[in-house]
Amino acid sequence: MIFKKNTVIGAIALLSSSIIIGCNRPEQPQATTVPPVNSEQTATQPVAQTNVAQTNNETVNQLLSTRQCPGCDLQGVKLERADLNGVDLSNANLSGADLDKANLSNANLSGANLTNADLEDANLTGANLRDANFQRADLEDANLTNADVTGANFQGADLEGVIGLQR
Repeated sequence: MIFKKNTVIGAIALLSSSIIIGCNRPEQPQATTVPPVNSEQTATQPVAQTNVAQTNNETVNQLLSTRQCPGCDLQGVKLERADLNGVDLSNANLSGADLDKANLSNANLSGANLTNADLEDANLTGANLRDANFQRADLEDANLTNADVTGANFQGADLEGVIGLQR
């Protein structure tokens, strides 16, 4: 009986000390997780499925809440499957951004830097792509129907299966 009592007391002491130690740890910063896009989302509530480093949180939150981000820096940000229909990203730095399967229909990407961006299967229908830089971007199977590509640079871009691009 003494053996069991000591074991129980030891277990309680161990649990108590770990709870006390756990409470004294400073809170660790957490990455913001935005819920995934679903079919019930409306155009006034754009949401991206992404984990974003805290250094980009304010910019991404501005983009998702106001649908405007002219000239902002979203280099390397993961916005795959994002619903960015009609968003203003004019002159934005989107180099290396992950926009795989993103809905950018009717978006304003004029003058945007999309160098090395992943736009595979992206919907750019009716988008303003004037003077945008798509150098080495992956546009495989993207839809550019009725997009304005005047002055856009597609040098070295993967255009395999692109829909609607007049070459």
